[in-house]
Amino acid sequence: MRVLTINRSLVVVASLALMAGLCSGVQASELAYVPNNPSFGGNPLNGPVLLNQAQAQNHYVEKSSSSGAYSGQTALTQFNSMLQSAILSRVSSAVTSSIVGANGQLVPGTVETTDFRIAITNLQGGLLQIVTTDKNTGQTTQFQVNQP
Repeated sequence: MRVLTINRSLVVVASLALMAGLCSGVQASELAYVPNNPSFGGNPLNGPVLLNQAQAQNHYVEKSSSSGAYSGQTALTQFNSMLQSAILSRVSSAVTSSIVGANGQLVPGTVETTDFRIAITNLQGGLLQIVTTDKNTGQTTQFQVNQP
């Protein structure tokens, strides 16, 4: 029994000494953040490496276009598209001038073109409803605006 007591006390003393030795040997220092990206203060020599990594991950392939919306069209097709846009703009201006009064407010009534019928209806309290109907298909769009 005495041997067991001595062994226990010896184990306890040895383990306390071992823990004290381990704890005294541990040291810590400040953590210092050093950025990698040169844009955020990192080493400028990291720039090419980061760029190469980004380009290796980029799987986007840009469509080849030289002049935007008109690319792949002949000069004649481009001219016809621009001419059509200009004519539609003038027709739109003419229709707008016929439905807008001298004071800048919309005038209730109906305006008809070859393909469209535009009906402006005065609802209540300055609220106007504009209904545009496509004569060929019968499709309509409508919206309401306040007119002071």
